[in-house]
Amino acid sequence: MNILTAFGNIVDKKEAFVEDSYMGSNRINNVGEGLEVFIKDVFANIDSHLSEQEKLLKYEEVFSFLGNKNNPPDIMIRDGDAIEVKKIQSISSQIALNSSYPKQILKSDSHFVTNECRNAEEWDEKDMLYVIGSLDDSHDIRYLSFVYGDLYSASEEVYKRVANTIKTNVELIEDIEFVETKELGKVHKVDPLGITNLRVRGMWHIENPIKVYDYLFLDMNMQDIFAFALMRLEKYNSFSSEDRTSLESLIDNKFEILDVMVKNPDNPAQLIESKLLLLLK
Repeated sequence: MNILTAFGNIVDKKEAFVEDSYMGSNRINNVGEGLEVFIKDVFANIDSHLSEQEKLLKYEEVFSFLGNKNNPPDIMIRDGDAIEVKKIQSISSQIALNSSYPKQILKSDSHFVTNECRNAEEWDEKDMLYVIGSLDDSHDIRYLSFVYGDLYSASEEVYKRVANTIKTNVELIEDIEFVETKELGKVHKVDPLGITNLRVRGMWHIENPIKVYDYLFLDMNMQDIFAFALMRLEKYNSFSSEDRTSLESLIDNKFEILDVMVKNPDNPAQLIESKLLLLLK
């Protein structure tokens, strides 16, 4: 299972309804959980007639890890990609990444990765796939985007440089104790009594892919887009010919596979040969 088979499932099931989750009490978060379930189902090719037990067995077959709210990724495909799912209110909203900066790839030795994730299978690196979904008030999907980190995110050192500069300058403040944490850090004994602490954490945001790649859609009404996926040409070609042929057989007046040139996130003066899967409403 991969992005090609998942996108093919979406083409087949475009009118899919994302049901509200019953976990937790925050309605927006619950809908987000419902979106994550939908994404898991399209990647695992879950049929609606499957029982809950059959569905769980299918998840175990396809996924090696299903994450938590605080550490990326949300989903790991066994011997495949790492997936981060984000729910947004408006089609133009920024994406909140919280304390985890955007990534081109996910590394098993990253301090963001939990031991459970690290030991879920034998792996060192996985391609990072960001899935962003916008839902209407009825929880119907309005818009989906699937974008690989190596077309969306700069190299890791770009974000580390900013974070490390912040840490270094905080450490220069006199008469405080700076403590290293998995976030940016923690400052102890801010006040003369030494009873006040300050937690320093990053709250990373990234622009919505629909805005980042607006130059790919200049001749289109953005409201007509239901879903798109963007990947490097070499990534597209890395999937089996069977999966590519199966997806290409679905091309019609609502679904296209386009050859596009995408700005290199590390150097926008360079363009990267890429594939755009585009599904209209």
